[in-house]
Amino acid sequence: MLSKRIIPCLDVRAGKLTKGIKFKDNIDIGDPVEAARQYYEQGADEIVFYDITASSDRRDIMVDIVRRVAEVIMIPFSVGGGIRTVEDMRRVILAGAEKISINSEAVKNPLLIAEGAKAFGSQCIVLGMDVKNVGLSDAIPTGYEIVIHGGRVYTGIDALWWAKEAERLGAGEICLNSIDADGTREGYEIELTSLVSTSVQIPVIASGGAGKPEHLLDVLTRGRADAALIASMVHYQTYTIKDIKTYLDAKGVKMRMFW
Repeated sequence: MLSKRIIPCLDVRAGKLTKGIKFKDNIDIGDPVEAARQYYEQGADEIVFYDITASSDRRDIMVDIVRRVAEVIMIPFSVGGGIRTVEDMRRVILAGAEKISINSEAVKNPLLIAEGAKAFGSQCIVLGMDVKNVGLSDAIPTGYEIVIHGGRVYTGIDALWWAKEAERLGAGEICLNSIDADGTREGYEIELTSLVSTSVQIPVIASGGAGKPEHLLDVLTRGRADAALIASMVHYQTYTIKDIKTYLDAKGVKMRMFW
């Protein structure tokens, strides 16, 4: 049995660590470099860094911050936001990232997934999926729609279809974020996570809604996720990563314990 992963998420806006609820009302809460260092020391399995306004602002990702984060951690590091080309991917990898997360640009140019996988290997390419429950329709048969540009633009694309298509194109992992659950601390979107996790062969990271360790237990077992992204519950120091892993380990979830 493979170990489940706990992955703190650093949403960055204008160089500051930020957090919102359902992709709105973001507030700045600290320094992303210092947060990355703390989570690494606490036993995080990976770190995810998102420059959350790079795509909507049509600017390049903040490579200088990527480089500074990479200098203080020794665990896998995934970076997303404003990555439009294979050359953008190369710049971020050279700055210290092991994985590239593509979201809005992959929807607009799906071949970017295949090009990235060919250049760097599928293991480097993570498809970020921001998903909204819009109800069942002919166009959206699962009821879950892909939304891009930080929750601003609805695409008319069904989430399950897009997950399968991305896998076919060469994505090595999916980070599945529920807009409805994001920042609420009321639990992950289990139905969505289970739907995608059981329909693709690549790892799925659940994102959006973590508020207590029980939520991670639910999504890693009932939701069948391979990893869980966390933000608010550690950003606000409600829990440490050690607290979370100790709880999950006691419940029989296989974890990497670094202490």
